[in-house]
Amino acid sequence: MPSFQTTPGTRDILPPDAVRWRSFVEEFDAIVSLAGFQHIVVPMFEDLGVFQRLGDATDVVTKEMYDFVDKGGRHVALRPEQTAGVCRSFAQHRPLPPWKVWYSGPNFRYERAQHGRYRQFDQVGVEALGSDDPLLDVEVIALAVDFFQKLGLRNVVLNINSLGDSGDRARYVEALSQYFQARIGELSPESVATLERNPLRVLDSKRDSEQAVVAQAPFISGFLSDEAASHFAQVKQGLDALGIAYVVNERLVRGLDYYCRTTFEFQSTALESAQTAVGGGGRYDGLVEDLGGPATPGIGFAIGLDRTLLACDAEQVFPHPSTKADVFVIDTTGGLQALQLCQQFRTAGFASERAYGGRAMKAQMKAADKSGATYAVIIGTDELSQGVATVKSMVDGYQEEIPLDSVVEHVAAQLRKVSS
Repeated sequence: MPSFQTTPGTRDILPPDAVRWRSFVEEFDAIVSLAGFQHIVVPMFEDLGVFQRLGDATDVVTKEMYDFVDKGGRHVALRPEQTAGVCRSFAQHRPLPPWKVWYSGPNFRYERAQHGRYRQFDQVGVEALGSDDPLLDVEVIALAVDFFQKLGLRNVVLNINSLGDSGDRARYVEALSQYFQARIGELSPESVATLERNPLRVLDSKRDSEQAVVAQAPFISGFLSDEAASHFAQVKQGLDALGIAYVVNERLVRGLDYYCRTTFEFQSTALESAQTAVGGGGRYDGLVEDLGGPATPGIGFAIGLDRTLLACDAEQVFPHPSTKADVFVIDTTGGLQALQLCQQFRTAGFASERAYGGRAMKAQMKAADKSGATYAVIIGTDELSQGVATVKSMVDGYQEEIPLDSVVEHVAAQLRKVSS
């Protein structure tokens, strides 16, 4: 028989890690819902054209897309990110702006798998469509800041930049092209190829041999229109008003071509790898229009679960939620009493477990210890004949006999005392 394993770039999220993932999403929901963001679920695959709007010069489109022709002859792709899908949804359904939504779930990119980076990876994020107010940019950034703080992270640095409007960006790209062409002998073959596709991407080079030439490249601030410069100034003013620290990083261009004006990225200084970004986003004022909708400004961000949880581990915050049982029912009379009592405890809102297969008392006690339960409820032949159960504290060993018909109420009261 064949022995199957996960394909490269994927992995199983096993307990208790999966519980931590769910808690991560629940914490995010709690933060963004307070700001009026509602949950949206977009398809995991879309028409290929939806994602081609990310930019023909981006690696996501040219190298990393999982695309295929389905049985109906449609050329579709697994989503490499979710902003494009949200914008397609806005263009299709035309909700009343401002439209504020949040999402979670897996995305897919065929890239080199490494620690904290997979071909199937989960993100949470928000999108706000319908306003170009710079203070909306600030509110969106503040949500991410609040979330990182809620997780307990303290070593996260916010980098911000402005890519200006489309005309500003075009002038800047031309200036970069001329600059790098003049110094092309100092570039690696990989960067020369990137230069042909998109000069902005050369600024992302992490190769030591190219840092000097990248550092001397023109800055985009010298190409911003008055409107774009004013927008960026108001963003910085708003961040200052909220007491949010930031670093203006003019080399920050992000990885997708739809960005304009405000761009931002969060980097964890607790991570030692080359990949320290835990989230980021920016404005994409032309994307909805590119997808067949009306001209609609938008801004959003995405936060990666894998790398953010690695940052949490590095800072020793946001531990795995407890999966301990409240009650473990030990039944040596056949199992029917355990079946009924577990159901009653669960109905009352308490986590309860039991052993199966008619195991001996000693084996069931070991299982109770392993479960981490606060109390064990023991029913043997003698207890059953007397209509009682032995309630044992797994903390201090104290035990007492309680009538069977009131044991759930009794233990529930004790558990409430413990939690209060």
